[in-house]
Amino acid sequence: MGDSAHVDINPRRSLFVCRSANWSGYERDRHAELERVIGLLVALYAVVALWLSLYGFQALALTVLYFRHRLASSPAAAIAEGDWPSVIVQLPVFNERYVVERLIDSAAALDYPRDRLIIQVLDDSTDDTTEIAAARAALHRDAGIDVRVLHRDDRRGYKAGALAWGLGQVNGEFVAVFDADFRPRPDFLRRTNAALIARPDVGMVQTRWSHLNDEYSYLTHVQSLALDGHFVVEQTARNRSGLLINFNGSGGVWRRACIDDAGGWQADTMTEDMDLSYRAQLAGWHTLYLPDVDAPAELPAQMEAFKRQQARWAQGSMQCLRKLSPLILRSDLAWYQKLMALVHISGYLSQPLIVLLLLTLLPILWVREATPSFLVALAVASVGPPLLYAVAQVALYRDWKRRFAYLPALLAVGAGMTWSTTRAVWQGLTSWGGVFKRTPKFRLEGRTGHWTSNAYRLRADWTVLGEIALFLYAVSTAGVAIARGQYGILPFLMLYVVGYAVVAASTLWQGRGARAS
Repeated sequence: MGDSAHVDINPRRSLFVCRSANWSGYERDRHAELERVIGLLVALYAVVALWLSLYGFQALALTVLYFRHRLASSPAAAIAEGDWPSVIVQLPVFNERYVVERLIDSAAALDYPRDRLIIQVLDDSTDDTTEIAAARAALHRDAGIDVRVLHRDDRRGYKAGALAWGLGQVNGEFVAVFDADFRPRPDFLRRTNAALIARPDVGMVQTRWSHLNDEYSYLTHVQSLALDGHFVVEQTARNRSGLLINFNGSGGVWRRACIDDAGGWQADTMTEDMDLSYRAQLAGWHTLYLPDVDAPAELPAQMEAFKRQQARWAQGSMQCLRKLSPLILRSDLAWYQKLMALVHISGYLSQPLIVLLLLTLLPILWVREATPSFLVALAVASVGPPLLYAVAQVALYRDWKRRFAYLPALLAVGAGMTWSTTRAVWQGLTSWGGVFKRTPKFRLEGRTGHWTSNAYRLRADWTVLGEIALFLYAVSTAGVAIARGQYGILPFLMLYVVGYAVVAASTLWQGRGARAS
């Protein structure tokens, strides 16, 4: 044979070549697999960022609609003193020993014809609240005011069950609802009922919540900013531009016929207020929002109480999303009304999306050199909520510049709350009903009052562990961003770092030694 036909039969060399080829192939396959994983993460990140942008752009749209309709006025009928309709004032309470007297006194002080007014204290309490309420009701009955304490031995249906049960005990044309933390003003019924009477097609009137203790702490300041944004800008914009709005559970008046026509109070969701108000509007009833009529209420001063409240709202909203979406899509509403309604009731989906955004960012930053360009849309949309909150402060307060100082705290706490609300979102998407855990009230007004020795103070629950874990994860992600020179994303990451730190630390500190669960 010639040289061209020579075959190398050295077994060691052949084995080395084979192993090298196999190793190179393995590395290529591994690199390709890693690229596919990172590509999927980037795609997921893009979807999440764009989905979140939808809620931000909604806030921008509502702000524009607010400026377009803010000067509109609502009709009010002139009513002779003998022509006022009968009203049932329902006060659902459960273990509210510190505020039940304030609530009953405020209801009894309503300026309304006594022969047309029935006050129901719907009491599901298991502590001395029942005795306190009974004694206070007796005092007002002696003064000629019809105050009735209706006690249930069980909490079947929770708040929805109590409201429905109370309506079954008495007749009345209109129904006003106030939660235990409210202190309605004396002229509340005359102003709301005049608007209802002027519009026979209106089934529900909602008023703006104001705050008894917004100056109490940074946490109450933060909540007041968020609620002001909802009540001043969002509710006004939605109602006056023909979009669906929700009853906020308190500080509103219903036409009894509307409640019955819409199917009554139902307990399959944790937000019976949103559920009934949407069903009423889908049944053809109109709603009316009165931003100039306010209903003062106490804000939760404990972080765990605030988390509990938000979790209940998140769980209930998701249940309403499951229950009402088919009705909305099959309705005769215009396409934009359907879209805004679905975005509205799905709002708490933003919470797991925010968590997911953080979780996917670390591996992306670890591998990629540049921040994904689609974050520009999220950055633009993120202007929406702070702008909405800021507009509300300017509209309501002369010292709005001072209140602006709490906007960063609101954004940080909002980020830090996402873990506990994410858990609630999952519960709402996977189950109906649930245990109605009340938000404890401490009778705090202005900057006065103490709650740390209060019997209703809550212990920290296990969700604080998730907040601590996410804080550490956010810190690690920020460290990687700095190491790779991705400084533009640091402000976004610092919201997570500060937010989870503040929420977790406040939860643990305020809950130390607490007895209530």
